[in-house]
Amino acid sequence: MIAPGLHDVPAGHVPAMVTHLEMFAPAMAGDMPFPDGITAPREVPDVATYRALYAAVGAPWLWASRLTWEDAKLAATLSRDTTEVRVIRQDGTPVGLVELDFSEPGECELAYFGLVKEATGRGLGGPMMALAQSRAFARDIRRLWVHTCNLDDPRALAFYQKAGFKPFKLAVEIMPDPRLTGIHDRSAAPHVPLID
Repeated sequence: MIAPGLHDVPAGHVPAMVTHLEMFAPAMAGDMPFPDGITAPREVPDVATYRALYAAVGAPWLWASRLTWEDAKLAATLSRDTTEVRVIRQDGTPVGLVELDFSEPGECELAYFGLVKEATGRGLGGPMMALAQSRAFARDIRRLWVHTCNLDDPRALAFYQKAGFKPFKLAVEIMPDPRLTGIHDRSAAPHVPLID
């Protein structure tokens, strides 16, 4: 446990205030149609394709974990029965990601959810979330959960709450700054101070 008070963050690291949210039944009724030209097929992407999309969606928010995994570990995760990846495509081009993780019995984590910056503001978030809830609760689960943090899009927390998720836990994560380790370009996430 972290003691109350102000704590220095080690050089080369970034802190994140993480909010965990959950729901116990789908809050969005049925599927919402995607705009014309948008599809959301279930896919088992190869490692290179997945990493490229993950990086394109996540670089502005410093997503890094899946970019550090070894190829074999990532390929095994993507191909297992307990992982469901939906690639959001605009006229065939990948623009977003919905990833569900059913590895814990009785629950599903909305592990990754996002769009490339150019695809935001086009009415895709609602249909993506309806799809996520529908696919999650189509299986025998009692709980769907997700986490977001202050490094994410500033609209993310309100979006999840509007979609029916309720906060249940806060945490602090301190991680190596992926811009300093070479995972992301130093110009990524300009809203997060870069201190090396």
